[in-house]
Amino acid sequence: MNDELLLRYSRQILLPQIDIWGQERLIQAKVLIVGAGGLGCPAAIYLAAAGIGHLTIADPDQVEISNLQRQIAHATCDIGKPKAISTQETLRALNPTVQVKALCQRLTGQILTAQVKQADLVLDCSDNFATRFELNRACVRSGTPLVSGAATRFEGQVAVFDPRREDSPCYNCLYPDQEELGERCAEAGIIAPLTGIIGSIQALEAIKLLLGIGQTLTGYLLLLDGLKMEWSRLKLPRHPYCPTCSRQ
Repeated sequence: MNDELLLRYSRQILLPQIDIWGQERLIQAKVLIVGAGGLGCPAAIYLAAAGIGHLTIADPDQVEISNLQRQIAHATCDIGKPKAISTQETLRALNPTVQVKALCQRLTGQILTAQVKQADLVLDCSDNFATRFELNRACVRSGTPLVSGAATRFEGQVAVFDPRREDSPCYNCLYPDQEELGERCAEAGIIAPLTGIIGSIQALEAIKLLLGIGQTLTGYLLLLDGLKMEWSRLKLPRHPYCPTCSRQ
């Protein structure tokens, strides 16, 4: 790292759990973020600010005016622009030392598999169960850690699925693979700061996983009731007959 990077990341380098070695590891890391909406925007912004060296942002949608209430990587002038491109521009302006790749498409099939294999870690910031289940299967097959977030109304949740660990469940252990299980925020509504809270936690868990520090949420489901401001952490065991990750 040069003097400019040492100054940029000085507050992280001061942390004994990170130091210079940890910051260099973050600079070399490759993270795939699926979804550039309410969760993907804050997660991507904090990961770029923290110095994750290679970020891939995948989202097939364009910025709409209704997104601006919570999707903080986009501005009014970005309406009509692909979300992946808008996010890429925001991240480059924030930290030009980070390499940001924009994929303006829904990842599926072999393209999804290839992108997951290239990543050290994946963030699921999508808004539909079809994407979540397919992304989970790809991560299990490739052994890539997955940080999953969801938010609607005043409620949010975060979980970490790490197929490198024998005791880690997968997303399919939590939810059965079937049709949509709930309403999207376009139908149910969502309070703006909630996505920032959940997306920021996803970013923090991603950094901990990349550095191998602290205790991650692997094996747990973290729930937030924003109206009561109450947190719950539930034990999430691996399902012995999960159709995705079970070896039986």
